[in-house]
Amino acid sequence: MKFCPKCGSKNLNYLPWLGEIYECRDCGYRGPLVVEDGEIAEALKKRYDDSDKEEG
Repeated sequence: MKFCPKCGSKNLNYLPWLGEIYECRDCGYRGPLVVEDGEIAEALKKRYDDSDKEEG
């Protein structure tokens, strides 16, 4: 399973016509890097949610 490296979401869209690019439908991340470790993704998700709460 692939996860967004910014927010830890599984909601990724693969854009093959742009090269090996992934786009996160939750946070808007766009790039070639993805996380494939569920534990790291959970930590990223918690960190992203915590930073979002601080801003709002």
